[in-house]
Amino acid sequence: SMPSEMLMKIFSYLDAVSLLSVGCVNKRFYHLANDNGIWLKIYSSCFQPKRTMWKMKSDQTETGSLGCVPLCDRKPGYWKKEYILKQIAAVKTRVMRLVKPVDPYTGLPCKNKEAIKALGLSWIIVLKDKNGKEHVMEKANLSFKDTSVTILWYSTNWPCLDILSTLKLFGVTPLLPDQSRVPNKNGPRQRSLIAEYYLANLTESGVAIGADKLVQLFSLNRELLLGLWKEKNEIAFVMASLHYHQLLERSTLGSATVQYAFPPNKPVLDDIDPEYGLHDYSLHLDMHGRSCTYLCGTFRSLFCRKGDIANGYLRLPVVTLKDNTKHVPLIGTLGLSWETDAFKGNVKDCYVMDFTLLDETGKPFWCFSAPVCMELSSQASSLYDYMGHIYTTDYADSEGKVCVEFVWLEETKEYFIVNLVLYISTKKVNNWYGTNY
Repeated sequence: SMPSEMLMKIFSYLDAVSLLSVGCVNKRFYHLANDNGIWLKIYSSCFQPKRTMWKMKSDQTETGSLGCVPLCDRKPGYWKKEYILKQIAAVKTRVMRLVKPVDPYTGLPCKNKEAIKALGLSWIIVLKDKNGKEHVMEKANLSFKDTSVTILWYSTNWPCLDILSTLKLFGVTPLLPDQSRVPNKNGPRQRSLIAEYYLANLTESGVAIGADKLVQLFSLNRELLLGLWKEKNEIAFVMASLHYHQLLERSTLGSATVQYAFPPNKPVLDDIDPEYGLHDYSLHLDMHGRSCTYLCGTFRSLFCRKGDIANGYLRLPVVTLKDNTKHVPLIGTLGLSWETDAFKGNVKDCYVMDFTLLDETGKPFWCFSAPVCMELSSQASSLYDYMGHIYTTDYADSEGKVCVEFVWLEETKEYFIVNLVLYISTKKVNNWYGTNY
């Protein structure tokens, strides 16, 4: 019942974020909150042109003064749109400046944490039950590593697992990031779908990778880990491990319903000879348990010949049994730490593998971050230097396989990587280089 003139007067005192929120109340508020006079005032105060710019053409200087602009010539919402687009462009420019410097060891931007903060980027999971109701889980702990970020959600208010149908992982960014304050979760935000997981028959369809006295761990599509209470078979926590490679694109450029589609790699002409094989590759490997790091190392000058191609894979050896000078020790005993509001724990023989393989030009070729487990092998060590149990870790996805062998030395209480071999899919190589292996 309040007159539009009074509402407009009230709206004129609001900032941009509050004005956008008010516009979501109803159709009347939406049209009033689109007023060009209010938005031009906000635009002009934020993007005030320099005096030297006032000598330009009239169509280029219409933002210089509020009183000089014919507001009636613009459609409602014009200056609101211009303000939002310019704010987004300013944030993108700031982020591009941050991600430009590249770490020579990882081949990835070395200021990812700063870029994430500049974007105001966060992550949420949305649990959808069989009745269509959505449960949004926002509270999360972040752990940053050299090449990945690990996100842990835990709560005492998880919905019953039996009624859930899907779990969606989103990247969330505020529409108007403000560097001076923490992003307001009630303000206008954009969601980018990263992945969707189906929870029907989870214990049968999911990959069990470990357990301790309290929880069981199930891996969903490699990058997501679900912790279930053993007694109740209900959710204790959810953990996602996201590799920095293409992280910003996946977390910001998708829509609320469709994941971002990456453009195909453009091969450099004559950058590979099929008769010669792969050469000058490098691998950055990080093994961690979320709170502690067991291995962080780089292996260079990796290669494979055409004769190493078999069963649709190119074999790329990194560490071999015969060359003990390249065997790598791990720091500490492998385990994956977790926590909830009431309990903490550590699942032994599980860890997160951050894998970054760079091609001969230093460009990320195959990257992932995934929770994996270590299993005791039935074979005994035949190496003279290592008389202990052998453990293995095997990882596989559509792009290749990773096979790792460890030896446990009881005397020194440490693991050694004695064998590390990569198997890269020929389809992946052919798509990357435009060749035909």
